Amino acid sequence: MDRRRLLLMLAVFVAIVGTALVFLYVRGADNRAQSQYDSVSVLKATQDIAAGETYDDALASGKISLQAVPQNQLNDGYQTSTEALKGKIASVPIFAGQQVIKSQFGNTVQAASTSLPIPKGMVAISVNLTDPDRVAGNIQNGSEVAIFVSDPSPVSTTGGSTSSQAPAWTRLLLPKVTVLNVGSPVTTTSTTTDQSGNQTTEQLPRTLVTVAVTQKEAQKVILSSKALDLTFALLTTNSQVKAAPETTDQPASLFSK
Repeated sequence: MDRRRLLLMLAVFVAIVGTALVFLYVRGADNRAQSQYDSVSVLKATQDIAAGETYDDALASGKISLQAVPQNQLNDGYQTSTEALKGKIASVPIFAGQQVIKSQFGNTVQAASTSLPIPKGMVAISVNLTDPDRVAGNIQNGSEVAIFVSDPSPVSTTGGSTSSQAPAWTRLLLPKVTVLNVGSPVTTTSTTTDQSGNQTTEQLPRTLVTVAVTQKEAQKVILSSKALDLTFALLTTNSQVKAAPETTDQPASLFSK
């Protein structure tokens, strides 16, 4: 009887500890999820602001306002007060939709030959993307993105008297790129042909997305945009992106961890 009572007490104890651990885990998961979606009121541009325009004038004319932004999408130098930048002038052009950050305002205007805020030593190039390839329209001026490149229909390879279809693949092209400007969507008609010769026609909105890149990066993006398929992935301060082996449509690659 004593042994049964001991085992019962032990089982009750284990159940209580297990329940407590589950409760703590669930509460921690809820807190982590909540922190991802909690918003912070920060300054954003509602209209384009020209380089040289004063912060005070932009604020007074409604070109800048406090707007809610998820914590995981905050840019470095974000501003939560309308008072901090008073008396400053826009040192670079700021586009509608961008978060207003401290480095965009100062006492002088940066010399530039274009209205785009191109970082020193870089160039601006544009690529034409469908909505799925630009995160369904969630990429905005000033966003940071990773660029992936895919070849969904590689050319068949021939060896001797036999031929085989090369696997489709996707890999990371550039881990972090700044978006300078997002154009207005234009609907286009696209026709694709599968391996059986069946054609599919669909209408997709396409948008010009302009990014700041180095010369070497520009060469990679330009060639990939003309010969392959590009996909932009929106980055946050918590995103983790690094070079990795390409993923192919072969089961060993597609379902590997």
